[in-house]
Amino acid sequence: MVTFAHWPKTATPVTGAGQRLVADGLVAGRSGGLVPHSVAVPHTPFPAGRPGYATTMTLDVTLPARQEQRAATRIGLLDTVRCAAGVLAPILAQGVIHRRDRVVRLAQRLDLNRRGARILHRLRARHGDGPLRLTLPGRSVVVVLDPADVERVLAGSPAPFALATSEKVAALRHFQPHGVLVSTGGIRAARRRYNDTVLDADAPMHRLADAITAVVRAEAARLAAAPELDWPAFDAMWQRIVRRIVLGTAARDDTRLTTELNRLRDAANWAYLRPRQEHLRGRFQRRVDAYVAAAEPGSLAGTMAGTPAAGGVDPAGQVPHWLFAFDAAGMTALRTLALLGSDPARRATAAGDAPPLYPFVRACVQDTARLWPTTLIVLRESTTATDWGGTTLRAGTTFMLPSSYHHRDETAMHNADAFDPEAWLSGAPRRSATIYPFSAGPGACPGRNLVLLSTTTLIAALLARFPDLRNPCPLIEPLPRTLDHAGLRLATRRAP
Repeated sequence: MVTFAHWPKTATPVTGAGQRLVADGLVAGRSGGLVPHSVAVPHTPFPAGRPGYATTMTLDVTLPARQEQRAATRIGLLDTVRCAAGVLAPILAQGVIHRRDRVVRLAQRLDLNRRGARILHRLRARHGDGPLRLTLPGRSVVVVLDPADVERVLAGSPAPFALATSEKVAALRHFQPHGVLVSTGGIRAARRRYNDTVLDADAPMHRLADAITAVVRAEAARLAAAPELDWPAFDAMWQRIVRRIVLGTAARDDTRLTTELNRLRDAANWAYLRPRQEHLRGRFQRRVDAYVAAAEPGSLAGTMAGTPAAGGVDPAGQVPHWLFAFDAAGMTALRTLALLGSDPARRATAAGDAPPLYPFVRACVQDTARLWPTTLIVLRESTTATDWGGTTLRAGTTFMLPSSYHHRDETAMHNADAFDPEAWLSGAPRRSATIYPFSAGPGACPGRNLVLLSTTTLIAALLARFPDLRNPCPLIEPLPRTLDHAGLRLATRRAP
């Protein structure tokens, strides 16, 4: 038994005994990914739902045999330059650790992520589906394009595919030298367990859900009733929410803490090309340490006080990453509002959603993160030599997974450039190896449910506060591959 995750817009009836109908769809495969498949099924009424959008039907079909793993292919210098200049450079220029608003605006205007996807499609057509080995002196770097390879890398973290790649360590050590993402071995395992425990990684509702949602609603209620909601106003409110959730109400107005973190993140964009500002980092960490020591009840800092930590974990040293990760969630929340403000029907559905989980709003946030992933490229580094269809890649190989390409791969999904939250309600994207807005496998973000709880509660609260919220510049399909969050301006009042 398999489930059609997306039913096609059209199906061709075939006359004859039993009235059968032939349809092409995407079937959830045994590995968890979605694979194209044609199947003849008994003629039944067309599944309910918008044609071409997420509906499900469980069928008895035989899946095609899994293809042999394709070999990694070394691409030439010219193709390496095309990939580096057209795919990797725009991603790096936009700011991997801290977004550069002007570059993001330019990337949207020039549609650089779509251009990068076209380059990858051409390289894939020319060289095959296996990992593309770039021609780089002294380095072993591959770009992973095939869904089965994506699944293998993400499922194989942290060994043999470590999250602490050389580039990631060089960047994140600017402000979180003891974070779990830059750790390896036993200390990484201990830090990950600590993060999982404090953040309630596997719980849809964090143990502090009542306190967290109260904070979110209170800050949304205090938002000035201006005629429009723009990024500066939204971000200021979001950062107050983040500081209260993580460190407590005492940190609500500590904008200096956020400013110092952003300065460190600006430097982190340059990784090992810029010296670390240890004096600034020390000052920032001391501010964090003070809030953690105060352990305000109802905050993550308060939860930390009652959570045992193994030696070397450095509990307060995990906090900078939480503050950093929440920043990207704010971008996604405003983008979600922009999408809902462009679609009155879905905005009405979201406004009437059921608390406390708000399943439809949550699906909207998840699809927004698919459309515009906050991590444009996921990195892993092999700890041992690995075999790829008879090709051996040495230990220390960097594996690049361009999520901005995979999440919009029109050859692997229907409506890649459409806003499709209904698909998440059916569970289809969660079964796809190439859709991983919060990463996947053992390295999945431990704060994913906490982030979803916070953002969905905020969106629901703002829709209740501003029932006429709309996007004066509606987002229309096909949606852009880059969306400048800093340029969004949403009307909060009905035009006279």
